[in-house]
Amino acid sequence: MRSGSFLILTLVVGALGAGAIAPPARAANARITGLRDVSFGLIAGTADQTASQNVCAFSSSNTNGYSVSALGSAGGGAFELSSGSAQLPYEVLWADSANQSGGTSLVAGTTTGGFISVATRQTCNRGPRSSASLTVVIRSATLSTARAGTYTGTLQITIAPE
Repeated sequence: MRSGSFLILTLVVGALGAGAIAPPARAANARITGLRDVSFGLIAGTADQTASQNVCAFSSSNTNGYSVSALGSAGGGAFELSSGSAQLPYEVLWADSANQSGGTSLVAGTTTGGFISVATRQTCNRGPRSSASLTVVIRSATLSTARAGTYTGTLQITIAPE
């Protein structure tokens, strides 16, 4: 990024929970709550930018297991913020515990399984207040070549019971 140029970045995060529709008396379901918009604000340097948040990921499967998939708003669901014709790629990390700033790297449009929820209620209103972490990272190499502007995008997170 050129000296004197600034970026303002905003990512709107949405959630979808998936539930199995089946005749058994207790069908497994999953739900994610507590997602907030990610705002990097004004970025004046070119160091990696990281924004993490705690969320409630609940699964009622026998193992409390769940999978996560993510889609960005760029073509093919890619993780990119845009400002006019300029694109700014970002990474999405998921951890199945709270207060993390790293985790498993998600690939756009690909389901990643093997996560376990410690949530005892669908909205974490009892028990742990959160059960997972979502982290968005914009790498320094990307920022060093970015044009100044206001970048926005949407990230859709879906979880399903396993």
